[in-house]
Amino acid sequence: MANVRALAAQTLFQVVDKGQSLTTQLPYASRQLPLKDRALLQQICYGVLRYLPSLEHYCQQLLEQPLKGKNRVFQFLLYVGIYQLQHMRVPSHAAVAETVNAANKLQAPGLKGLINAVLRNFQRAQDTLEASADAIPVCKYNHPGWFIKKLQAAYPEQWQDILHDNQQQAPMWLRVNQRQSSTADYAARLNAERIAHTLDPDFADGILLTKPVDVQQLPDFAQGASSVQDAAAQMAARLLDPQDGEHILDACAAPGGKTCHILELADANVIALDADGERLKRVDENLKRLHLSAQCLEANAATPDTWWQGEQFDRILLDVPCSATGVIRRHPDIKWLRRATDIDELAALQASILDAIWPLLKPGGTLVYATCSVLPQENSEQVTAFLARTADAQLTPLHAQDTPDKPGLQLLPGHTDGFYYARLTKQ
Repeated sequence: MANVRALAAQTLFQVVDKGQSLTTQLPYASRQLPLKDRALLQQICYGVLRYLPSLEHYCQQLLEQPLKGKNRVFQFLLYVGIYQLQHMRVPSHAAVAETVNAANKLQAPGLKGLINAVLRNFQRAQDTLEASADAIPVCKYNHPGWFIKKLQAAYPEQWQDILHDNQQQAPMWLRVNQRQSSTADYAARLNAERIAHTLDPDFADGILLTKPVDVQQLPDFAQGASSVQDAAAQMAARLLDPQDGEHILDACAAPGGKTCHILELADANVIALDADGERLKRVDENLKRLHLSAQCLEANAATPDTWWQGEQFDRILLDVPCSATGVIRRHPDIKWLRRATDIDELAALQASILDAIWPLLKPGGTLVYATCSVLPQENSEQVTAFLARTADAQLTPLHAQDTPDKPGLQLLPGHTDGFYYARLTKQ
């Protein structure tokens, strides 16, 4: 049987060194384990990615030189072991023994002595090592230096809070399918199942679970009574305000949570567009579970001349590709897969998509621009530049401080994920 620590080390090696997404690597690894061990694998992988700079720093102090080449996966096994000792409730003797045993599973029994020695030395020198890591900002905050600098510039009062919240486990929000029941009725059903939760008047369709549960425990989840979607993402369809009979485009739609929400709120004719055919299958799966229908179209939002039939849309939801820096707590690999240079490239792509999609909107129509980013370059600065170059675009304020100079609504990670919205109307 596969060893959880060995699989964690292999998964982390694929993500950090090979640039693979945790979203694809973790399910592949999980399938090799019994159900009871899968949560532990996820906890270790998420944890190591959250604290990677600190763990690298400790190993720099404890090893004469890092493990490389065919032994590189054992560097990640050391991170797995130290993470357990520092952050998990696993008894220390068990954490060391299981991590050392993982060397057998990875077919390198000769490295067991080294792994044991490093972990024991970490235990002896833990206080000193932690103090030395705290003196280095990248290790203290466990985020890349370029990102820390961008946050300090954009949020001089809040940057430390954002970094702190990125290190926490993300909450589990449900979106109640209003076609099947009201939020209050579904909350009553959760009470009957003794699933603790709270309601928030700011999110009409949302229920925040006190602690995450398996979706199979949720009342009629398989029948489409609810979906798992963060409250910040639930705002997209509500801000779009779809109406019955309208022709609506959800550009960059996968995996389909927002498409489904639009259709839960209105009997509209919706095109769900995405350039990724594999991810578009998820849209179709979500629609089927919720007993909804939309036209799923595999195409590139930046090149409408290749797919647009000529009928303008009443409303467009434009959830553009972005840095995803607002959802780091859900996807801690983002910190290590993103590069500073990506932000300029993404901002250029976002501008090209906005310019390409705008002519598809009817006069008097509404476009909601959305990202799951916290960086102004992708958000308020993007919309300000678009308004300046687009004569028939007008900002529809979402709050009192929402002006063309500083447009939109920026949510920071905490109660919800980090998200940005701006609502534009065509004159």
